[in-house]
This record gives sequence, C-alpha cells and structure tokens, in this order.
Amino acid sequence: MDLLAVYTTVATRDDAQRLARALVGQRLAACVQIDAIDSVYHWDGALQQEPEQRLMIKTTAAAWPALAAAIRALHPYQLPAIHALPVAGADPAYAAWVAAQVTPPTDDPAGP
Repeated sequence: MDLLAVYTTVATRDDAQRLARALVGQRLAACVQIDAIDSVYHWDGALQQEPEQRLMIKTTAAAWPALAAAIRALHPYQLPAIHALPVAGADPAYAAWVAAQVTPPTDDPAGP
C-alpha cells in the first residue's frame, strides 16, 4: 500500500482541530498531527510573517483525491497549501493500521 504524508497550514488552533476532526471523521485520514509554526511568505504584494498551525495528515494514495477535495472544501484560506509526500518507508504494522483506518470513497453507490 502507498502511504502519503499530506501537509497544510491554517491560522488558528481551532481551525486546525476542526479540519483534523473532519478528515479523520470522514475516514480520509488515519491521524492528523498539529504543530505551531511561524510562516514567512509574500501575499498581496507584501512580505508577511504569521503564526500558523501545520497539519501533517497520514493517509493512503487511494484516498488522496477525496482528501484533497475535502481539504479545499473545508479550508478557511483563499489559497491553501496542500502538499502530498510519499512515505518512502514505514513499519509494516503501522502502514497496515493506516490503511485499515482510511476508507476512500467509492464510485459505486452500493459501497466497496
């Protein structure tokens, strides 16, 4: 199975927790970790520096399309950063746990 570590950022801890709970609740992610960070970037023609919350979302490649769509739909930013990185190696038991927690949507209305 192909695991992904997906990253995004939001402005507040409340937004981070809301997004994390939604993604895990929809079974698009097995786990979401939240870290406080500082971000420096250009926006609206000016150099910005703001505190943010980084979410590291543990999921599978099969769930990626639905996960990305859910992040875009729920994200408070006009242009959210959404990065998916393949996990080059993972403990097999942990990888199996992630896969068991994530249930990507199916195109078949009757289910998998």
